[in-house]
Amino acid sequence: MFTDPPLTKRQVGWLFVLAGAGLALLALGADVLKTGRFEAPGPLQQQALGAGVLLLLFGLSLFPLGHHPA
Repeated sequence: MFTDPPLTKRQVGWLFVLAGAGLALLALGADVLKTGRFEAPGPLQQQALGAGVLLLLFGLSLFPLGHHPA
């Protein structure tokens, strides 16, 4: 039987960083494309941007934990 090695905490951190950055870019990209009714980022965009930043910061906090299995 082949067993895959488990993900490390650093790899999980990278996944969270990529997800957070992607979510933040999508939220800001919607404002660049002028979708929606608001001149500035709307409430849903602000929430998505905040969630993206929180995901990114959480992912960065996992980096120092190193190569231990997640």
